[in-house]
Amino acid sequence: MTGSYPATRLRRTRATAWSRALHRENVLTPADLIWPLFVTEGRGVEEPVGSLPGVSRWSLDGIAARAKEAVALGIPCLALFPNTPVNLRSDDGTEALNPDNLMCRAIKAIRDACGNDIGVLTDVALDPYTSHGQDGLLDASGYVVNDDTVAVLVDQALNQAEAGADVIAPSDMMDGRVKAIRMALEMAGHCNVQIMSYAAKYASAFYGPFRDAVGSGGLLKGDKTSYQMDPANAEEALREVALDLAEGADSVMVKPGLPYLDIVRRVKERFEVPVFAYQVSGEYAMLEAAAAAGAGEREALVLETLVAFKRAGCAGVLTYHAPLAARLLDG
Repeated sequence: MTGSYPATRLRRTRATAWSRALHRENVLTPADLIWPLFVTEGRGVEEPVGSLPGVSRWSLDGIAARAKEAVALGIPCLALFPNTPVNLRSDDGTEALNPDNLMCRAIKAIRDACGNDIGVLTDVALDPYTSHGQDGLLDASGYVVNDDTVAVLVDQALNQAEAGADVIAPSDMMDGRVKAIRMALEMAGHCNVQIMSYAAKYASAFYGPFRDAVGSGGLLKGDKTSYQMDPANAEEALREVALDLAEGADSVMVKPGLPYLDIVRRVKERFEVPVFAYQVSGEYAMLEAAAAAGAGEREALVLETLVAFKRAGCAGVLTYHAPLAARLLDG
């Protein structure tokens, strides 16, 4: 650093709003946001998620309306997660391969409502479809098997691509699934479908409200520590990212978000690729609880945390606060 006081006064550039704007190093816009949405059966249905204040499950007509809202707000992409009815869940999660399943119908509803004016990101994992709540297939001992699960994930990804998904986002953390999905997409003529890999997804305590929203929380048998990452590990995250990029990922994701900003920064600096983060359900719920308790002003808390993702190196953020943030950023 050069200069010293009083020749150098760092407060000079902070003295006025125009100067602060001029010298701002990171700028957050609605184009940095991806809005996760939960899909449910029915028509005219809005089911509030109790553990996620302000977040609901929407039937297909509601999803189409949210897509139009997102376009109007300048939000470029939606992320879809289905709440599959219990009677359609099975040990092998075969509903994930149904071309008329809830996810595929939601993709088509968005396409009918908005055409190509908004991107559709789809989750590839079996936990919304399995009766045991795990992301993959189980062997006799209850262990989630890798290669057999990958084969099903490939078919799930193709099913979503055929329905019109723009971005396939495998969140399962099986080894080798990005390469298998990329090869299958290429062979099926879906060469422009992107893969945003959940490359560094941790076995976190922040996922509880999400599992409530997709209906897998009460079904989950055991935990996911045999395939999701240990929160104590950072070097392993870099290995995961390197493998997924080599296998054909177009972008990578770190999940959760705020507790892992160090991982976001290291990934960005090491690989110089688009890095996304998921501000997960537990993070959202904590911010809402803090605001409700008077511990901070809601709008300021939301924008400050989202700017933190940009400052750490994120190209974009998946956040349930996307519509609120977009409105605030648009004045």
